[in-house]
Amino acid sequence: MCAAAALMAYGVRGCSATLLGSSVHRGPAGKRALALTFDDGPSESTPELLKLLDRHRVKATFFQCGMNVRRLPQVAGEVAAAGHDIGNHSDSHPLFCFRSPSFLYDEVSRAQEAIHTATGETPAFFRAPYGVRWFGLRRVQQRLGLLGVMWTAIGLDWKRQAEGIVARLLRGARNGAILCLHDGRTTQTKPDIRETVEAVRRLTPALLERGFRFETISKLLCPTT
Repeated sequence: MCAAAALMAYGVRGCSATLLGSSVHRGPAGKRALALTFDDGPSESTPELLKLLDRHRVKATFFQCGMNVRRLPQVAGEVAAAGHDIGNHSDSHPLFCFRSPSFLYDEVSRAQEAIHTATGETPAFFRAPYGVRWFGLRRVQQRLGLLGVMWTAIGLDWKRQAEGIVARLLRGARNGAILCLHDGRTTQTKPDIRETVEAVRRLTPALLERGFRFETISKLLCPTT
């Protein structure tokens, strides 16, 4: 019983798990590159992050919620126009556990549609809300042509100050790492992401000084670049 429960917990939340759908949590270890990713956007503060990233010529991947995209379609468009990858982060950011396959499909497909309408792009990558997968998600990803993307290190930026966020991500930085931050707070309007912004302000030059390249998820996962 304990072993079965542990296996279930791993399948639902384990960053390296692929039991409930295709998924990656890092890129090739042979590349001196990593991916900076942001969940829960777009938000009213996303443009400030875009300016910071542009200052250092850094490209990132933004996993966006459909509800936020419909609320701020212009900001979603700015992310795409700046050359960043856009991924799917569900429509309303619910927990997927104990939900039906039809519920999962509706959440993911509605986000796909919202992102495509606002940006002209159809996401190829999906990150589950809270990193929680569930039964039926594999089929949803197959139907919509989505690869699941988890993370190598997460900044816990919704509850930590900038110094702690940066320290966590610097410890997790390695070749092929996927780093997770948030440019929104689920589907909140005007969320306070000041600590995230300050963390990015400190983190990007620190990682560049260590010799890392920043790549989008699509480029990071390509072993020939």
